[in-house]
Amino acid sequence: MSKGHPRRNSGIDSTLKDILFARSAAPMAAFFLIILLYIVAYISVMRAAYSEKVIFFMGTPVPYTAFTGVFSSLANICILSMVALFKKPGFYTSMAILVFQFPLLMNNFIIKQSTASIPGLFINLLTVLAITIIHINDRRIDKYQQHIRSHAVTDYLTGLPNHFACLELMNRLIRRGEKFAVVSVDIKNFKSVNDTMGHENGDRVLIEIASRWKALADSQNTGTRDFIARLSGDDFSIIIRNYESGEKITETINAYEAELEKKITVEDCDFFLSAFFGFAEYPYDSNDSMVLFSHADAALHEVQRLNTGSRIFRFNPKLLKNEQDLDIERKIRTALENDRILFHLQPQYTTEHKLRGFEALARIKDNDGTFISPADFIPVAENAGLIDRIDIQVLKKAVTFLSDILKQQDTDIVICVNISVRHLMKNNFIEEIKEIIYSSIVNPNRFEFEITESIMIDSAETALQRIDELKKMGIKIAIDDFGTGYSSLSYLYKLPADILKIDKSFIDVMNADESSKKYVSTIISIGHILNLEVVSEGVETEEQLKTLKETGCDYIQGYVWGRPVPPEEAAKLISD
Repeated sequence: MSKGHPRRNSGIDSTLKDILFARSAAPMAAFFLIILLYIVAYISVMRAAYSEKVIFFMGTPVPYTAFTGVFSSLANICILSMVALFKKPGFYTSMAILVFQFPLLMNNFIIKQSTASIPGLFINLLTVLAITIIHINDRRIDKYQQHIRSHAVTDYLTGLPNHFACLELMNRLIRRGEKFAVVSVDIKNFKSVNDTMGHENGDRVLIEIASRWKALADSQNTGTRDFIARLSGDDFSIIIRNYESGEKITETINAYEAELEKKITVEDCDFFLSAFFGFAEYPYDSNDSMVLFSHADAALHEVQRLNTGSRIFRFNPKLLKNEQDLDIERKIRTALENDRILFHLQPQYTTEHKLRGFEALARIKDNDGTFISPADFIPVAENAGLIDRIDIQVLKKAVTFLSDILKQQDTDIVICVNISVRHLMKNNFIEEIKEIIYSSIVNPNRFEFEITESIMIDSAETALQRIDELKKMGIKIAIDDFGTGYSSLSYLYKLPADILKIDKSFIDVMNADESSKKYVSTIISIGHILNLEVVSEGVETEEQLKTLKETGCDYIQGYVWGRPVPPEEAAKLISD
């Protein structure tokens, strides 16, 4: 196995150098034009130095020799321009011209005894010194810039080009109008390599993958011209060129998949890896590099979601948000910016129909004053990364509502507020919650935060730490939508919860057959064994209510006893 960076050779490296290290030089026509101008200026200097002519300027006689310095300065400007614009070729050409002049100047001074050559000698010496300093400084700057560029465009671990280099190549190909495909690659279950062998050995595996793929790209055995980049972690990208059809793209991807699936041995442990591939094409899918990347990622996420036998997926426009989703996202952002996120309160009752409290539910109004369905705006808010901002606005309004109630009457009701995984994992989450609740007159034990047990899948340690801090404040924790997604007894046991909420989907079919009824009864029993109170959501019929009473459910939430209502109606329920 390779122990370091993949060996640099032709192919990817030459493409990278061509894109990023080649400096745009001035056209050669400018080079010859500068030489011509220099020759003209030099001849003018010589003629002016030995001329006895006089010209009249605004009636004043001016000897022609007075223009010697002017033409000499123009000649020097040409020399300096040549060095500045053409670097090494310009320096050596300028040096040759200046050195060639020394014998002529010395000849004029010694043999012809012309004192006019003395200024020329010193000017040439100073010009030689100046262009030498410029040339040496340019070399130092070029070397430093190349070092900086190398770090800017290269992945430090694998030596492959990075995300920036990939974008630069795509932009260059788009400017040329050259057809290509960009492939997003994610190594399947790579997290398990780091978990079992440690990150150091995981890095060695990534280096080996990069080495194999780079060797394949440089060999051009795929029949296409390929460019490999490491974006981050176990995410790679492949740019494929010189193909005739979509089938050829798939063949090339299969070649990289075959290289990946060969055994990798680290610390005497054998690893057999695979990957998911999603790709998009220019110009068919977009003519913007960032959009193409986004489309390839969308295809990658779709093949991961499907998780069928195929690991390669081509971008499909249906994967994008539809116009309705974009419109809803705009409305959410407008509501957040103008503090127009509303909330309704759905009552919770004991099985004896005593009011226990309310669940605060976010609401957003459309332009015509009607409410947008939560089933429409909640998924859009989650995908757009706005759900935590909705959470916090609902919490603030719920705290204000309960504070106003407690100022008017003594009541023991509780308010349940949904907290998204994104919100819970924010670095300042606890400080944000403390600031809102401690600024009110409400005791924190009057609040329940509803979370889903899916938080335990990827961020268990951090989640448990945050939940423990909430518990120390006195806030109760409810596990929402239990029975769906990732539910398991191990998660239920680990979470320091107080309330268990049974998802509506189980309540709907509860009375369909005996097994469904026993399933709900088992969930309630498990909750009680773990000292949790149980709330059944979505109870809509008397038959469901009767069954839940018989099975020992603690609390009822649903249309059978109460729909979500505006805060003023909830306040009336409390008073009554």
